[in-house]
Amino acid sequence: MKPACFVLFYTLMMSFAALLQAAEVPGSVAELWSDFDPRKDALETEVIREWKEDGGVYRQVRYFIGSFKGKPARMAAIYGFPEGMKEKVPGVMHIHGGGQRASLGEVKVLVGRGYAALSVNWGGDGDGQPPFNSMEGAQPGDVNTDWGAVDPTQLNVAGYSSMLPGPKQYYEDREHPKNNNWYLLTLGCRRGLTFLEQQPEVDGKRLGVHGFSMGGNLTMYVAGCDDRVKAAVPAVGGQGFRWEVHAFAGGAPQDRIVGDVEVFRRTLSFESYAPRIGCPVLHRSGTNDFHGWMDDVYLTNALIVGQPTRYSWSPHLNHRLIPEVAVTMPLWFDHYLKGGLALPETPGSELVLKTADGVPLLRVTPDVKGVPVSRVEIYYSVDADPRARFWRSAEVVQKGAEYAAALPLNALELPLFAFANVYHTLPQAVSMKALPGNGSEVREVCLSSLLQYAEPDALREAGTVATARRSTVIDDFSKGLRDWYVLNAGNLTHQETWTRKVTDPLYRAPEGARLKVTLKMPKTNRLTLVLRQNDWRSYRGPRGSYQCTREIAGSAELQSVVLAPADFVSDKGTPLKDWAQIDELGICAHVPGAAGKGAALWNGGAAELVWVGWGK
Repeated sequence: MKPACFVLFYTLMMSFAALLQAAEVPGSVAELWSDFDPRKDALETEVIREWKEDGGVYRQVRYFIGSFKGKPARMAAIYGFPEGMKEKVPGVMHIHGGGQRASLGEVKVLVGRGYAALSVNWGGDGDGQPPFNSMEGAQPGDVNTDWGAVDPTQLNVAGYSSMLPGPKQYYEDREHPKNNNWYLLTLGCRRGLTFLEQQPEVDGKRLGVHGFSMGGNLTMYVAGCDDRVKAAVPAVGGQGFRWEVHAFAGGAPQDRIVGDVEVFRRTLSFESYAPRIGCPVLHRSGTNDFHGWMDDVYLTNALIVGQPTRYSWSPHLNHRLIPEVAVTMPLWFDHYLKGGLALPETPGSELVLKTADGVPLLRVTPDVKGVPVSRVEIYYSVDADPRARFWRSAEVVQKGAEYAAALPLNALELPLFAFANVYHTLPQAVSMKALPGNGSEVREVCLSSLLQYAEPDALREAGTVATARRSTVIDDFSKGLRDWYVLNAGNLTHQETWTRKVTDPLYRAPEGARLKVTLKMPKTNRLTLVLRQNDWRSYRGPRGSYQCTREIAGSAELQSVVLAPADFVSDKGTPLKDWAQIDELGICAHVPGAAGKGAALWNGGAAELVWVGWGK
């Protein structure tokens, strides 16, 4: 063959090979899962141990996931069902989050409400060190999850955002969606549904799934590719568009995808799974979640077609749920899997920009059928970053069945976000005592409105007037802790009380100001204030935590402490330069990440926080 002909032949063959390989790479969710049958292989179930507790029968089990590269993979899990049951019951699968493990508490909550429940241990044993844990209640020598020749656990973090070949990936020879960890984890969870439907106690036509964080991601994946799911409750995860760049983040995406972003979007991104979901979905989260961005949760779930959806947001929280939000999970399953009480509809909401006084207004119309309204909270913000934004509490006025609140702005150059939380009184309390932090009984349920939004141009076109004035008073606590969130509540040696007000333009420190803290301190104590800088805002500057501890003599009178930025010091001894990039302020008995450096038992309380002394 002449050289020119050879070059042409070689070029044509390489082009043909490239086209053939491209054709083998799936271009949609349906194509990605077309060759997988979750019922095909036998489960080969092992029962590691069985016990009875609080009216339930519980088992530590392990089932066969599949074979990858010629080696078997097996999933450990906790399974439970009501003792003495006389008929088949619905089954619900729980999927744990990153750094977590299968949860006996999650299984107990559901078993106590008449379900069979399976909590899968997808994270396995890891390296035996935190945050990777052996099974809850495991004994020496117990078998655990074993992924064999692949590793979609957090010991292979790169595999969550990459489709490239690797020693622990499924498809090793070329870039492919099946190289991504989420594919294998979803496959393992779909096999968990097969385990549930094959149990003699379970009605396989009534299956639900819920998960937290990475488990929230997997809940959306499973619901979007397995029609056996009849109800789904993702939490703090499962939001799409993570590959999309954001102007507020300096043009960076939430996740940097390694490989063909378009292939990832079509086969592994949640907005491609949402339109395929054929069951009711309720999303639980914190308004400031770092993992499940609030704005994109709404955009993703809006793509779910013909199915009921609900939202339940915990104000000011990141990756945590208040009890009134946590309780939506069992209630959602009660209705759609057992025909129980229906949750109210998503509250109607309308953002009114054209008003007589030029102040935007949010109108809210709750669903009052069946479950009475106990209270309505309306929040708004002007921060484009959903992780760091401070949600201002608006003053709510009720007129008949409608609730409304004015949303005064101090400038028209920033976007406006607004939503409402409607709290309904439950006909009877729901026990969540098996889950720490949720209280023994929950008497209200929180349903959130849709997120309303207006661009600065829309505000100006509507004739909006900037009527709010910047305040030097951060908080006088006349509304209690309305604008704060509390961690480890009731545990006074570890309690943390935080606010993001200091990042809001209304409450941001004037240049050159000092922080004045007025206290009620009847007994001598140590006051520890913590400031977080660029919290989730790496695009703005380095992240940091600075603390200041002062011993305050006990007194029956009000007393004040005035602090400059340099009074706050990092763990490395670096003083804070200024207030410009502060995002959070905390009053802490225990300083996160600084063991032994916290204050003593908190005996007092703040009466006022103000900025003073600027311009001097």
